[in-house]
Amino acid sequence: MTETTTEKKRPAISLASLLTPSKTVTLEFPGHEEFEIDLTHLSREELLKVRNKCVSNKFNKKTRAFEEQLDEDKFLVHYVSAVIKGWKGLTYAILQELLLVDVSKQKLDDELEYTQENAEILMKNSPDFDTWVTEAVGDLENFMESK
Repeated sequence: MTETTTEKKRPAISLASLLTPSKTVTLEFPGHEEFEIDLTHLSREELLKVRNKCVSNKFNKKTRAFEEQLDEDKFLVHYVSAVIKGWKGLTYAILQELLLVDVSKQKLDDELEYTQENAEILMKNSPDFDTWVTEAVGDLENFMESK
């Protein structure tokens, strides 16, 4: 069956016009519903921009070629800045479950304030937190409207 002239063809929509480079949501840290973290999902393009800020080309004398080197410390700083936008409810009691800290002079129900530096230290020193953030940011379902 052929299309009649009375039927109007819908204009093609460009997928590029629908793309969202990032989206931020608040997620609960597993096992601690009072600890909520604002995480941002980055598109592949945005993630590559973060990575490229941290890559340098070094000349390898043995192979006589340039090789990319990722500065992991610099990447951590840029990655944390891009994906962790804040938190609330991170008490010292929860903190001592995530990494080895001396909280003997703190009230366990007081909260550790979010700062970029605190987020970087937590990501660098807590494998559980790092793994959860990386998996949560990579799981597109966490950023869907219908969730």
